[in-house]
Formats: sequence, C-alpha cells, structure tokens
Amino acid sequence: MKKNIFLSLLFIFFAIQLQKAQVNLSVYSEISIITAGPGDELYEKFGHSAIRIKDPVLNLDIIYNYGIFDFNAPNFYTNFAQGKMYYLLAKYDFKYFLNTYKKEKRWVKQQVLNLNQQQKQAYFNYLETNTLKENATYLYDPFFNNCATKLRDITKYVFKNDVQFKNKDIGDYKSLRNLMNQELYFNSWGNLGINLIAGIILDEKRKSEAYMYLPDYVYSLFKNATVKSNNDKNKQLVLREDVLLNFKEKSNSKFNLFSPITLFTLIAFIGVFITYIDFKNNKRTKIADFLVFFTTGFVGLILVYLWVFSSHKTAPNNFNILWAFLPNLILAFKLSKNISKTWFQKYIEILLVFLLLTTVLWIFKIQVFPIAIIPLIFLFFVRYIFLYQFLLNSKK
Repeated sequence: MKKNIFLSLLFIFFAIQLQKAQVNLSVYSEISIITAGPGDELYEKFGHSAIRIKDPVLNLDIIYNYGIFDFNAPNFYTNFAQGKMYYLLAKYDFKYFLNTYKKEKRWVKQQVLNLNQQQKQAYFNYLETNTLKENATYLYDPFFNNCATKLRDITKYVFKNDVQFKNKDIGDYKSLRNLMNQELYFNSWGNLGINLIAGIILDEKRKSEAYMYLPDYVYSLFKNATVKSNNDKNKQLVLREDVLLNFKEKSNSKFNLFSPITLFTLIAFIGVFITYIDFKNNKRTKIADFLVFFTTGFVGLILVYLWVFSSHKTAPNNFNILWAFLPNLILAFKLSKNISKTWFQKYIEILLVFLLLTTVLWIFKIQVFPIAIIPLIFLFFVRYIFLYQFLLNSKK
C-alpha cells in the first residue's frame, strides 16, 4: 500500500515537471495576430482580434480570445447598464475558433510575428498567466480596453519602447467616433444607440495607435509596424500574412423600412402635419405635445443616468441632453392641461436655444450627433416655434 502511494506521488511529481518543461516553446513555434471579419450581431459588427500560438513540436495550436462574455452571468444586464462589463480571456484549440467563423462565413486572416525565441516565450508566458482563473476576467470597454486593444498592449509590454505602430497611410488625428461611423452603417439602430449615449470623449482627435480598438486597424497597424532588432535597426514586426478563411463581407446598407431614418422621417412628417393643422385651426393637439415632451424627457433621463451614475467612460459630457432635455419628462404631464402662463413661454425659448446650440456643436464638430435624429430635430424645432406662437397669442 505504502509502495503504491509512493509510486503515485512519484508519478505526479514527474508529470508536474514534464508539464513545466512543455511550457517552453520550441524554435519552430509561431505567434500570430488573428483578425476576423464582421458578423451579423451588433457586438460582431466590428470584427474580432485574437492571438494564436502554434508549436508543431509540442503539438500545440491554441487561440487566446479576450472576447468571451456570458449573457447569463449574474447581474449581466445590471452591470452593463452601470458600465461594469466583465469579459474573459479564454484559451482553446484553434480549430474550434476557425470552425465557428467558417460556419458564420466570416473571413479570417493571420499575421505571423517576426519574433526571436525570447520574445515568443514572453508572449506565451504573459498569456498563460492571464488565463489563470484569478487573472482571466477583466473590465471591458468597447473603445479603450477590448479584444483588439489587448493585442496592442501585450505587444508593447513584450517590446517595451522598441515597437512603433505609426502608419503614414492611416494618419493621425481622427476621432474614435469618426472611425466607428465608418465601420457601422449610419442608418442602423446600433449606430444610433452608440452615438446617442456617447459624449465628446469620442470626438477628441487621437493618434493612430488609439485606432486599434477596431480589429481592422489592429491588422493595418501591425502590418506596417516596425521593431528594433539586436543591431538596433528596425525590422518589420509581421513576418508573414496568411488568409485562413476567404469570405466576402456582407453588406448591411440595404433599405430597411424600420431603419431609424425611415421611421423618424415618418414621425417627423406626421408631427409637422399635425402642427400645420393646429396652426390653421388655432388649437393645440395635447397628445402630440405630450409625446414630444415625454419622449425627449425620457431619453434625457437615460442619458443623465449614464452620465452621472454609470461607469461608462464615454457617457459623460454628452450634449445630446440639449435636445433630449430631462425636465421635459415632468412638463409632459403639465402640457396635458391648458397652458397660458408666461414661464412656459420662457421655457420654450430655452428649448429653442438648446436646439440651436446642438446645431452649432454639430457644425463645429465639438460633438457629432446621430444622423438619424435630424428629422426629429426638425420636428422639435417646428413644434416649439408653434407652441411659442400659440402661447403668445393666448396671452392676448
């Protein structure tokens, strides 16, 4: 019995030692940046980035994926609303990763990095440490800390100041919002939602390294990146590029009857028509005013909540609150009654000033607003002008 226990412990000891020996990559190993094309879901629209480590000597071919999250996790939606989006680094066989994208018909490319053995090992050790249970979860941010920025940050960690991601063809001083709008179809609900809840932090001009929150720019900037070699001369960071899956990108610019611009234009047309009839008959359709004020106030409530109470980095300093004015939510119920007081007129003057200020901020690109709201802004302007005139006449 004692002999069996001794042999078991001895076997475990040698197995552990063997496992430790296997974490040293061979000279035939490759580390690659993997870039995948966009998918159908909103969180797939920008594509995906990951790291692949392949070593034929160790029979190793695994993917390190920083894009794992669980809708069914406890308090997922509550945490999301508060800006606490927890993502996970997972490693698994690369064949499963590739099969997923093959089923979804999304292209996949790899860029094999030009690394020496020490740098390969540094990548591997870093990733292995981060896959540990206590390190795998991280606080996700779609613009500043996601599956794509992780690849940039890991590479900078390995190379310190020796890596340069500058690319003259891309150029500096673009805003993150501008880049996002190029990737996400302007007349989509996803584009509307992101632009609606994001403040002026997305409109700041940034250097090209900040563009790497998007997988496309990870691919482009790695492609042209350089790194210092042993003789202090710069060499290309990417040794070789391979197309692993070759599918055409799906177009998402088809006409949609329920797209934001189509729907909001219809609402604006109805609202302006009701206003015209009210003007002709010198009356006020109370339900129309209630809907305008309640809707703008309710949207304002959401934006103020995100600004003040959430941890979303992009939510503060969001001037969508100028047209989506929170106090409108309260006034919506007061407007259901007859109005003739002077302070209502003053209030509408403020709303008109805010609409003009929204236009000024947009023209000077201090904040770029969702294109889809243009019909609504027009409707609000027409309705507020009518209400101002109606109140003016009612005092006579």
